Amino acid sequence: QVQLVESGGGLVQAGGSLRLSCTASGSIFSINTMGWYRQAPGKERELVAAITSGGSTNVADSVKGRFTISRDDAKKTVYLQMNSLKHEDTDVYYCNADISSVARWWLGGMDYWGTGTLVTVSS
Repeated sequence: QVQLVESGGGLVQAGGSLRLSCTASGSIFSINTMGWYRQAPGKERELVAAITSGGSTNVADSVKGRFTISRDDAKKTVYLQMNSLKHEDTDVYYCNADISSVARWWLGGMDYWGTGTLVTVSS
């Protein structure tokens, strides 16, 4: 089965940097858009950044200029480089990917989610 595994979360001081990674595994035919979302308790999950298979990106205004999303298709991995972190960035970050599996490639992609990685930024 297809799954996404995130890593790189942790505790950092405000102004510091962190790089999140998410690797897809399983019987994958193709990976389309990949992205990062974050969610705080009692809040809706929101898009942080996304990147298409063609390299086009979409970054939330709240992190624009500080966060950079990239992908390595050979490694089936998407990264989120987080610089100039603020206390407000503290959240659980979730990896998302639109993936076509080998078994159902003709049906198009489906959304997959990682289980999340916690980013805590001290003030």
